[in-house]
Amino acid sequence: MTETTHPLNGLAHEGIRPPGEEPYYLPVGDEVAIFEQCHERRLAVMLKGPTGCGKTRFVEYVAWRLGRPLVTVACHDDLSASDLTGRYLIRGGETVWQDGPLTLAARLGAVCYLDEVVEARQDTVVVIHPLTDHRRLLPVEKTGELVEAAEGFQLVVSYNPGYQHVLKDLKPSTRQRFVALEFDFPPPEREVEIVQHESGVDRPTAHQLVTLGGQLRRLRDRGLAEVPSTRLLVATARLVAGGIAPKTACRVGLVGPLSDDADLVAAMRDLVDLTMAGS
Repeated sequence: MTETTHPLNGLAHEGIRPPGEEPYYLPVGDEVAIFEQCHERRLAVMLKGPTGCGKTRFVEYVAWRLGRPLVTVACHDDLSASDLTGRYLIRGGETVWQDGPLTLAARLGAVCYLDEVVEARQDTVVVIHPLTDHRRLLPVEKTGELVEAAEGFQLVVSYNPGYQHVLKDLKPSTRQRFVALEFDFPPPEREVEIVQHESGVDRPTAHQLVTLGGQLRRLRDRGLAEVPSTRLLVATARLVAGGIAPKTACRVGLVGPLSDDADLVAAMRDLVDLTMAGS
């Protein structure tokens, strides 16, 4: 026996976040107003920016402002179209249809966030095309169904331009279906506010960490492939807030994750010793 089921009872489903408490997000420009216009005009949105600069938190925040559930998909090399649209499963001796996260989001009128979309195969990404234009339709090949996106549905994708190369880039026919919002690390004063709020450290410590983060980011010119993100600064600050000595927290929370190169590690440790107070 074959039947179609909708696994969503209320909004209790893995990967779906119903509207809840307001996520903390500190705007740095007019990105919130632009996003809300895109939602009102039914335009898909692309977020571009380095890892850990606040793209995911931004999506959580605007989904909350819009009062929409949020469906998040972490894209990867093996992501197939069926992973997005759905597949048949065997349950209790019966064949049942399981909506994928994209189908579920379209039915719900949710915000669907495809994180690091360039990691997905191009033949997988193509499945989103009919949802990004005036049709707002999702063809589900395996069932023959044509799902019309419910009111409120919003498609958002993100990627880090620093990771792009010829084998991992969006096709022009995909890119031109989105409004692009560019993100970067916040200005220092804003970043201090974020680090302090998210970690609970005092303001002088947050300021020292942000200053150190800025100095470490300049090591990109000396071969540091991945510079410290705001997320990494917050994680380090949480160690400090938990009682770990600041310099120790920086060595394990900042320097260690960034590189194994002995020269770069030595340079970063010198900057830690020069910038951070205490032991």
